[in-house]
Amino acid sequence: MESEEKPDRYELFVELFAAHESDLRRFLRSLLPTATDTDEVLQQTALVLWRKFDQFDPETKFIKWACVVARFEALAYRRKMARDRMVFREDILELMADEGAEEIEVRSAEHDALELCLAELPEKQRKLVLLAHTPEVKVKQLAADAGSTAAAFYMKINRLRKTLLVCVEGKTTSAGGAAS
Repeated sequence: MESEEKPDRYELFVELFAAHESDLRRFLRSLLPTATDTDEVLQQTALVLWRKFDQFDPETKFIKWACVVARFEALAYRRKMARDRMVFREDILELMADEGAEEIEVRSAEHDALELCLAELPEKQRKLVLLAHTPEVKVKQLAADAGSTAAAFYMKINRLRKTLLVCVEGKTTSAGGAAS
């Protein structure tokens, strides 16, 4: 029976950690001075999360739990590196950790709202916006392909961006108001 439970527990951990690794990395990056420090603390955090995974309550948000663990790991790392002159005071690190955790939720809500707003655009406009924001795609070439001047094309893209911004702000404001 135990051998059946372990793969499920392991798979759940890997699934949750993989889904939130980039948010956790951003959170740690806001607390630590270098990307190398972030990598080191993220690796240690992953180990601690796995060791303590049996304490995780599946009814709570994994990212919040992981951020608490990451905060303690960042503090421990900071103490270890205390002789380095680029280390924040502990109270500053705590403040940054609180703000970083809030930022994850805000960015996640904005991302979800953007996905919904993009889905609400007519297909032609959605494809246009997505193409204009695709790496390696030149907006001037898109304009030429569409038989438009670059200036007119930029104006059209900017109008679509403003439409998306208003939509995202509306969705995040109403979601924030509903959550309060």
